[in-house]
Amino acid sequence: MKRQYDFSKGRRGAVAKVPPGKTRITIRLDNDILEWFRGRAHSEGGGNYQTMINDALREYLGQGLEDLEDTLRRVVREELTRTVG
Repeated sequence: MKRQYDFSKGRRGAVAKVPPGKTRITIRLDNDILEWFRGRAHSEGGGNYQTMINDALREYLGQGLEDLEDTLRRVVREELTRTVG
């Protein structure tokens, strides 16, 4: 090991550059959720568990969640059918 290192040309920050369209963040997830994604990535022969989390979030967004009024109408119809029928 050298006695003295020259850091005059060193830069702070991440070593890997973030690709266009991506944002580097810090996120807190429950341990069991994180372990599930890591385990799944491992069982599928490797890969990136972060990409799997991103894909799961994208799929969730793509489901087209119904708005509150539609949800209430559906629940009331289901309950009326169950009660009357």
